[in-house]
Amino acid sequence: MIKTMTTGNPARLIFLFTIPLIIGNLFQQLYNVADTYIVGRILGIRALAAVGSTGNVLFLILGFIFGFTTGLTIITAQRFGAEDWEGLRKSYAAGILVSMVATIALTIPSVLFARPLLHLLNTPPEIMEEAHQYLMVILIGIFAAMFFNFFSSVIRALGNSRTPLYFLAFVCVLNIALDILMVAVFKWGVRGAAIATVFSQLVSAVLCYFYIRHRMPVLKLQAHHFKAAFSDLGLHLKLALPIGFQKSITGIGFIILQFALNTLGTQAVAAYTTATKIDGIAIMPLESFGVAMATYAAQNLGASDYQRIKEGVKKGLTMALSYSAAAGLVMIVAGEFLTRIFIGSGPESEPIVQLARTYFLINGSTYWAVAILFILRYSLQGIGQTLAPTLGGLFELFMRSFAGVMLGAAIGFTGAAMANPLAWLGALIPLSIQYMREVRKMNALRAFAGENAATEPL
Repeated sequence: MIKTMTTGNPARLIFLFTIPLIIGNLFQQLYNVADTYIVGRILGIRALAAVGSTGNVLFLILGFIFGFTTGLTIITAQRFGAEDWEGLRKSYAAGILVSMVATIALTIPSVLFARPLLHLLNTPPEIMEEAHQYLMVILIGIFAAMFFNFFSSVIRALGNSRTPLYFLAFVCVLNIALDILMVAVFKWGVRGAAIATVFSQLVSAVLCYFYIRHRMPVLKLQAHHFKAAFSDLGLHLKLALPIGFQKSITGIGFIILQFALNTLGTQAVAAYTTATKIDGIAIMPLESFGVAMATYAAQNLGASDYQRIKEGVKKGLTMALSYSAAAGLVMIVAGEFLTRIFIGSGPESEPIVQLARTYFLINGSTYWAVAILFILRYSLQGIGQTLAPTLGGLFELFMRSFAGVMLGAAIGFTGAAMANPLAWLGALIPLSIQYMREVRKMNALRAFAGENAATEPL
């Protein structure tokens, strides 16, 4: 099933496209939540801290994969909007080739430097071995994450956000079942939880691939498409690499923050790990709105409908800000209760619960900033703009590092908890400036070229 977003009510299209993304991303978040819950409940606080200490290293790598594959399919969405069918197939072939090379380029150095990186991050000695076990399994399975994200992005680029949801729903159940089997029954520890996650992602990738092959005939590839794709590799890399690096820059900020957290002790690591898992679910719909905007903006750029792009951004901002107000209130009110679900109650857990409460108070009150950030960032990426999102990532890096290192040292966990809000506010500076520039460009194109404006990226 494919669907154009170049006609019809923009708000309705964006909302209907976003809902499956929200539900699908909720299932994807449950991968990590299942690990956290099962590891914390069955293996204890130390194992929970071990898994949590790898989170930012994984965000650095897996975040790059998510951004990279999103960038690869921007051209795909633009050509779909322009109804350039041969160009569409060539774009799909180019994405496959680039994803294969990128998988090898990421996996080898990641596996080789996993332990040194954990040492560099000052991972507490008592959780080092379990952290390394968990990290190595996930890194060896990079290929599963790469192709799952790529094939899912291709399906979304053609206006279909429902099918990845169906696959994720099935795979989430599989992941939870495997977590219980490998951790509680086979007693494989944190390594078992990681194996369950990688295998589930692999199943998702396979399901997406066969769906594209059998249900999207417009993407049926032949040998000549791969040959022609070589001339397209540079164009795809021009968008994919900056978006991937932008995500990695953000990940570097999280790594620096993790370093600061590790110096605050195991309780701080456990509290931050649990709070960010819950927080990730809360703000996930906001990123889903952003992903929808990337597809919407790319397709309408292909159709040269600039007024429609601006209208869609306004509608996206309205919906995202409305959700952010409700989600922030829930986190502030229910944060302690949600934390206890993961780590239980008792003298050992109570200090962690109180630290998590501080996190929710600070972050929940600033969800409006991340709502605006996601809408502007993904909309700019959809129209082929990568510089401002990359600069936004650099601003995030600086502000998150400042909070983790300087404020963390000065006022402890509270300072570290301020890292995300400060990073969001910093990233908004270049994104807001660039979006206003793009609005002026779109207005000029409409004034001088009308409906026959060129389809080159802005």
